[in-house]
Amino acid sequence: MTAEIFAALNLLTRPLSETPDAQGTQQEALLAALSANRGLLLEQLQKQEGLQVVRRLRGEALAGQRWFSHAGDVTWDFAQESLLLLLTLARHLSSELERFDPTAAPPGDGQRTPESAPPLPPDALSVAQQKTVAAALQFAVSLGVCPYLAPGVGVPLRHRSAFGAMVEKVVQGGGVASATHRLWTTTTVLLRLAELSSLATLVFTRHLGDVMAALSQLGHQPLREDGVPKQALPPEDRLRCREALRGLLGQVYQPVVIKELLLLQGGPRQVRPGRSGGGRSAPAWLRRLCGQLLSERLLQPGGVQAVVRAVLEEGGGGESDWRRCDSVAKILVACPQQSGSADRYYELVCPQILDLLHFRDKLTASQFQRVATTAVLGLVQERPGFAQQKLLAPLLAPLSRCAGVSGQSLTHRRALESREAGACPTVPRVCADAADSVEELQLTRCVEDVYKVWVVGNSPSSGLLSALEEVLPVLFAVFCFSLKSASHLRGQCEEILLWFLRRADPAAALRTLKRLSGLQQPGSRVPAGFRFTAGGAGGVRLSRADACSDDDDGVLFERESEEQWRLECLMKLLAQLTDQDLPGDFFLDLLQELTSVASAAAAGEDEPRVDLSAMSLLEVEQKTLAGSEWLRHRLVLLQVLAVMVETVQHTVLLRRHAQVVGFMETLFQRACVGLDQNCGPAVESRTLSMGMGLVATLLSAPQDLDRLGEGAAAQSRAELFSSMSSLLAPLLTLSRKHPDVLVQQLASDLRAVIASHGAWRPEGSGAAAARSATERAREAQTRADPGADRTFSDCVMEACDPDVPTRAVALRVLTRMLRSREPRAVKEQEKLLLLFLENLEHEDSFIYLSAVQGLAVLADCFPEKILDRLLPGFQHAAGPPCRSVESRLKMGEVLMRASRAMGDLAPHLGRPLIAVFLRGTRDPDRSVRASSLSNLGELCPRLGYALAPLAQELSSCLTALIQTEPEAEVRRAAVHVVAVLLRGLADDATQVLTDVLLDLYRALKRVVRSDPDPVSVLHAQLALEELDLVMRRFIFPQQKLEKKIVVLP
Repeated sequence: MTAEIFAALNLLTRPLSETPDAQGTQQEALLAALSANRGLLLEQLQKQEGLQVVRRLRGEALAGQRWFSHAGDVTWDFAQESLLLLLTLARHLSSELERFDPTAAPPGDGQRTPESAPPLPPDALSVAQQKTVAAALQFAVSLGVCPYLAPGVGVPLRHRSAFGAMVEKVVQGGGVASATHRLWTTTTVLLRLAELSSLATLVFTRHLGDVMAALSQLGHQPLREDGVPKQALPPEDRLRCREALRGLLGQVYQPVVIKELLLLQGGPRQVRPGRSGGGRSAPAWLRRLCGQLLSERLLQPGGVQAVVRAVLEEGGGGESDWRRCDSVAKILVACPQQSGSADRYYELVCPQILDLLHFRDKLTASQFQRVATTAVLGLVQERPGFAQQKLLAPLLAPLSRCAGVSGQSLTHRRALESREAGACPTVPRVCADAADSVEELQLTRCVEDVYKVWVVGNSPSSGLLSALEEVLPVLFAVFCFSLKSASHLRGQCEEILLWFLRRADPAAALRTLKRLSGLQQPGSRVPAGFRFTAGGAGGVRLSRADACSDDDDGVLFERESEEQWRLECLMKLLAQLTDQDLPGDFFLDLLQELTSVASAAAAGEDEPRVDLSAMSLLEVEQKTLAGSEWLRHRLVLLQVLAVMVETVQHTVLLRRHAQVVGFMETLFQRACVGLDQNCGPAVESRTLSMGMGLVATLLSAPQDLDRLGEGAAAQSRAELFSSMSSLLAPLLTLSRKHPDVLVQQLASDLRAVIASHGAWRPEGSGAAAARSATERAREAQTRADPGADRTFSDCVMEACDPDVPTRAVALRVLTRMLRSREPRAVKEQEKLLLLFLENLEHEDSFIYLSAVQGLAVLADCFPEKILDRLLPGFQHAAGPPCRSVESRLKMGEVLMRASRAMGDLAPHLGRPLIAVFLRGTRDPDRSVRASSLSNLGELCPRLGYALAPLAQELSSCLTALIQTEPEAEVRRAAVHVVAVLLRGLADDATQVLTDVLLDLYRALKRVVRSDPDPVSVLHAQLALEELDLVMRRFIFPQQKLEKKIVVLP
């Protein structure tokens, strides 16, 4: 029977081209086709026997339906017939579904096996059937819904297609009462059709907007509009329409619903002035209704995601998508007028905004994150109170839990600490019980969210900076821990920290650096009893630490090591701020604080002498704790300065002239501290002379700006002298009280030049003093660049100087001359050889390492002659010229470097070295044996095929050492030689070591199974892995497509 119903629908919806009476204009042809198709259907229902069942079902569906009538309107009669046939189909499919039994046996064999496909339900439609139903629905909506919608409600037919414009001209709207009745009839039937799931899909995928527009007009259109009374449905029918609209909105996929509501709220597309066919915008009542419904969709669970998907799903990519994201973010930030309470609105929306940051789908994650980031930034700017409470606090909650503060703000914590300090002025207490273990997923998600909002969003507002400052010490602790392990959070933590240091106010950045370095008690450190541990997915988690006593030496050492590591990590961050003045400002701030500490120490303020007998026990304890805290602060200050000077380059610390002047100011002030207290100079005179020479150089630098113009030069000179005005007071003190006359004269001259802005220049003794400072600076530069203005004879003489730095620098200069093949150095190679050999015996590492480098370069330049002279020095001699083990090891270092520098000449020059190294493996001293094996590992891979004749001897030596050597150090070296040999020969190992590969394999397996030394076992496993790769490439060679030319005989 289903096929017969679809045959009737096909008769009704025949194309216009198949209708014989469709002639005349387009409107006339359309009306003729509609009338002809309906007449043919009624005729076939009466005459054709195959459609008798359809006629009966149609009559059953028509019974009791008061809306069906013959109005004489072709379009409405056709729409009624379409609705009636669709209703007949729905009734028939519903009855078939009620009788359907999915467990019944198929009609063919009578049995159903587990492999059989499940039977299709009766309402499953084929593609052709779906096409037929879609055509009937389109006629029903186009002729029964769209013509009767009020102006501005829904999208008119003329804006959809040219055929829709023609249909709109053909349809006769009739009276108001008739229009409302027809709209109510069509909408009611469509909703009844939608009760069947197979038909509901066809109805809502194509005509959801039209159904929503009809229900909105029937249920919500005011009875009076523009002063004209409207004839509407009875109140009970209007109520049913409202309920149907609510049910429909909750039933359909929410992004589609929101998209249709936005379309309804916007009305038809506006036409430019001067053109015909302009449309009206949506009426006010519809805009209010759509706004209310959109607000309800937004506030329900998953509403934010639905809104974002509705707006972004049809984006075509590019700039338009980013503009859509920003528009959606602005919608989310603005509290709608229909919302009764802003607090309630943000309480429902803000958690959903944060959920947008956690999407993993690559296609939508970037857009969702853009919307969430823009919404957070907008809310922070427009509603900072709500943003802090509803967004930033939940987002930073895991980091706050790590700090043991349970989300309290920094201001609140400072108030609590101040109140506690008033009652008992000791170190502020940290509530460790407030913290709990933070899982890896929570901490990872928190760091990623912070990176997306702060770094990617890149909007350094005061609210964001202050919120991030609260948890920055914990984030820095995570960064320090990630540097010790392979954690994917390292890069994001580093970017967040650098972003804050670059974007924050200089005062806030300096305050943060002091908290991170330990100079100030941080307010968000990880509480005692907790520590960070590595997570299973490459992240970090906070867990409880094992209880241990603070008096344990191991605990104290670990704590000090952690503090040192934290400072090194902080210096790594500062070293990357090459384009910022923050490292220099922090350095100068530390120096000024050091000057204050030195001044307090000279005055005796750091250790006040009080009568303890007149104090209570509580006061004594507080005084003792205060002294301990002051001492700790001094030690930390010195430690931070020491690490900073050793780690960060001076070009990062002192980028501008103002910073250099600030550095010199702190230097002069520290020099004046001891003079004011009559304790002698606190800074050496040589250091002060160099500093004053630096200031004199800065004073002469603006003269080079004359080429830029007089205006630029004058402005630069004025700024420089203005910044140096702070040096006048310490220079006056030095010129009067310093015991060194030269320093006094230099300080006086510099002060006069600065005070007169360069109008006065020193002469006489002042010039001599300036020249003296210049000579000292030049002497320091000469030491820094030892190759400047030195001859070969001078270097040879200095190489015999008893002063260690002078001798070492001369040896390195001679080595540089040899490397550059200077004629004098090449000619005197014998003298240089004796000189290097003599310095090789020196006990200072600076000298003998310079000699080792020189001998290696000499052997590289003249290998055949020099190697014959060096080889006896490495061999063990039983006669009187017996060398010490230390000397032989130094010579082994020389030979190793020479082997490394041979390159392609190794097969020619390496055979004597192989013999010496093999004999060295039988030396009585274990260090020489290990050194010989190390040299074999460097040389043998470079021999290539030249190693084949010596493979048997080399294998016997290595296997014997692996099996019989009692010293673990030598066994490690032997196994390492095998690994290096296999790695160096690579695919050639199967040809060079053909006869010995099995012996080497067995020796390595023996080490893995029975050697007690874990390092030897590790080396053996690495060697076996290399051998496995070699054999795999040998057995399964890589397939290559190559051409071969064969010459036939």
